[in-house]
Amino acid sequence: MIQQQTILKVSDNSGAKNIKCIKVLGGYRKKTASLGDVIVASVKSLRNKSKKTSKVKKGEVHRALILKTKTKQYNKDGSIYFFNTNSACLLNKNNKPVGSRVLGPIPKKFKKGKYSKISNISTGTV
Repeated sequence: MIQQQTILKVSDNSGAKNIKCIKVLGGYRKKTASLGDVIVASVKSLRNKSKKTSKVKKGEVHRALILKTKTKQYNKDGSIYFFNTNSACLLNKNNKPVGSRVLGPIPKKFKKGKYSKISNISTGTV
């Protein structure tokens, strides 16, 4: 469950390291976001090696797609999965990923639907 003021790690190679959630998108009075939801986030810190070649700058505001959360997720077959960190992938205004790679595995939920591009550039699925 991601809400305002939550710090998330960035799972792509856009150059950002941490982001902070500003707003949860998706409806009136929506307070929390989970896997697959889009949030508005501010870049809090950059990766050390890529400060000059980064695609984003500190303080910029971007949309982000939530890829991993610490809360448990239940599949239809009854299995449970969860991750150790809260993590997201930065999106541009056209809902395309800013980075060209997604680091680490992501849930199978992203294979179909609106964000199938993210599953294609990721390293694996869970």
